[in-house]
Amino acid sequence: QVQLVESGGELVQAGDSLRLSCIVSGRAFSRYSMGWFRQAPGKERGFVAAINWDSRRAFYGDSVRGRFTITRDNAKSTLYLQMNNLKPEDTAVYYCASHRHPYGVATSRTVDFDSWGQGTQVTVSS
Repeated sequence: QVQLVESGGELVQAGDSLRLSCIVSGRAFSRYSMGWFRQAPGKERGFVAAINWDSRRAFYGDSVRGRFTITRDNAKSTLYLQMNNLKPEDTAVYYCASHRHPYGVATSRTVDFDSWGQGTQVTVSS
Protein backbone atom coordinates (compact mmCIF):
# COMPACT_ATOMS: atom_id res chain seq x y z
CA GLN A 1 0.00 0.00 0.00
CA VAL A 2 1.47 3.30 -1.12
CA GLN A 3 1.52 6.12 1.40
CA LEU A 4 2.50 9.73 0.81
CA VAL A 5 2.78 12.07 3.77
CA GLU A 6 3.29 15.81 3.25
CA SER A 7 4.58 18.21 5.85
CA GLY A 8 5.91 21.73 6.14
CA GLY A 9 2.85 23.84 5.45
CA GLU A 10 2.14 26.77 7.73
CA LEU A 11 1.01 30.38 7.93
CA VAL A 12 3.62 32.78 6.59
CA GLN A 13 3.81 36.35 5.33
CA ALA A 14 4.18 37.47 1.75
CA GLY A 15 7.82 37.28 0.68
CA ASP A 16 8.67 34.46 3.08
CA SER A 17 9.97 31.03 2.13
CA LEU A 18 8.82 27.51 3.00
CA ARG A 19 9.98 24.01 2.20
CA LEU A 20 7.43 21.23 1.86
CA SER A 21 8.37 17.58 2.21
CA CYS A 22 6.64 14.40 1.10
CA ILE A 23 7.78 11.03 2.38
CA VAL A 24 6.74 8.02 0.30
CA SER A 25 6.46 4.45 1.49
CA GLY A 26 5.15 1.23 -0.03
CA ARG A 27 6.60 1.95 -3.45
CA ALA A 28 10.07 1.98 -5.00
CA PHE A 29 10.30 5.75 -4.86
CA SER A 30 13.34 5.99 -7.11
CA ARG A 31 11.41 4.48 -10.02
CA TYR A 32 8.55 6.95 -10.06
CA SER A 33 8.23 10.49 -11.29
CA MET A 34 6.60 12.77 -8.76
CA GLY A 35 4.57 15.94 -8.72
CA TRP A 36 3.21 18.71 -6.54
CA PHE A 37 -0.29 20.06 -7.02
CA ARG A 38 -2.35 22.55 -5.06
CA GLN A 39 -5.97 23.37 -4.49
CA ALA A 40 -7.34 26.66 -3.23
CA PRO A 41 -10.89 26.99 -1.82
CA GLY A 42 -13.45 26.92 -4.59
CA LYS A 43 -10.88 26.04 -7.26
CA GLU A 44 -9.82 22.88 -9.04
CA ARG A 45 -6.62 21.12 -8.14
CA GLY A 46 -3.85 22.61 -10.24
CA PHE A 47 -0.33 21.72 -11.27
CA VAL A 48 2.63 23.19 -9.43
CA ALA A 49 5.73 21.20 -10.36
CA ALA A 50 6.92 17.75 -11.41
CA ILE A 51 10.19 15.88 -11.54
CA ASN A 52 11.30 12.72 -13.30
CA TRP A 53 12.34 9.64 -11.34
CA ASP A 54 16.01 10.38 -12.03
CA SER A 55 15.79 14.15 -11.41
CA ARG A 56 16.99 14.85 -14.94
CA ARG A 57 13.88 16.81 -15.81
CA ALA A 58 11.79 19.15 -13.73
CA PHE A 59 9.20 21.65 -14.84
CA TYR A 60 6.82 24.13 -13.30
CA GLY A 61 3.49 25.82 -13.63
CA ASP A 62 3.60 29.34 -15.02
CA SER A 63 2.62 31.00 -11.75
CA VAL A 64 5.46 29.46 -9.72
CA ARG A 65 8.30 29.22 -12.23
CA GLY A 66 11.35 31.05 -10.93
CA ARG A 67 10.10 31.03 -7.32
CA PHE A 68 9.58 27.32 -6.55
CA THR A 69 12.04 24.44 -6.89
CA ILE A 70 11.16 20.75 -6.85
CA THR A 71 13.80 18.25 -5.81
CA ARG A 72 13.95 14.70 -4.57
CA ASP A 73 16.21 12.51 -2.47
CA ASN A 74 15.79 8.95 -3.66
CA ALA A 75 17.87 7.59 -0.80
CA LYS A 76 15.35 9.07 1.65
CA SER A 77 12.24 8.43 -0.47
CA THR A 78 11.42 12.09 -0.05
CA LEU A 79 10.16 14.77 -2.40
CA TYR A 80 10.65 18.46 -1.66
CA LEU A 81 9.20 21.75 -2.78
CA GLN A 82 11.19 24.86 -1.95
CA MET A 83 8.93 27.88 -2.16
CA ASN A 84 10.47 31.34 -2.17
CA ASN A 85 8.94 34.81 -2.39
CA LEU A 86 5.54 33.47 -1.44
CA LYS A 87 2.47 35.44 -2.47
CA PRO A 88 -1.07 35.46 -1.07
CA GLU A 89 -2.25 33.72 -4.24
CA ASP A 90 -0.06 30.74 -3.31
CA THR A 91 -2.45 30.00 -0.46
CA ALA A 92 -3.76 26.47 -0.96
CA VAL A 93 -3.59 22.89 0.20
CA TYR A 94 -0.51 21.34 -1.38
CA TYR A 95 -0.51 17.69 -2.43
CA CYS A 96 2.30 15.45 -3.54
CA ALA A 97 1.55 12.69 -6.01
CA SER A 98 3.28 9.65 -7.48
CA HIS A 99 3.11 8.78 -11.16
CA ARG A 100 1.06 5.66 -11.86
CA HIS A 101 3.79 3.96 -13.94
CA PRO A 102 7.40 3.20 -13.01
CA TYR A 103 9.74 5.29 -15.17
CA GLY A 104 6.79 7.23 -16.51
CA VAL A 105 7.68 10.69 -17.76
CA ALA A 106 6.61 13.46 -15.41
CA THR A 107 3.64 15.44 -16.62
CA SER A 108 1.31 18.17 -15.38
CA ARG A 109 -1.82 16.05 -15.67
CA THR A 110 -3.51 14.77 -12.52
CA VAL A 111 -4.72 11.66 -14.38
CA ASP A 112 -1.12 10.47 -14.75
CA PHE A 113 -0.71 10.23 -10.96
CA ASP A 114 -2.39 7.45 -9.01
CA SER A 115 -1.27 8.00 -5.43
CA TRP A 116 -1.80 11.17 -3.43
CA GLY A 117 -0.98 12.48 0.00
CA GLN A 118 -3.48 14.02 2.38
CA GLY A 119 -2.21 17.54 1.73
CA THR A 120 -0.57 20.26 3.77
CA GLN A 121 -2.00 23.76 4.19
CA VAL A 122 0.03 26.75 3.10
CA THR A 123 -1.40 30.15 3.97
CA VAL A 124 0.31 33.35 2.87
CA SER A 125 -0.85 36.58 4.45
CA SER A 126 -0.39 39.95 2.77
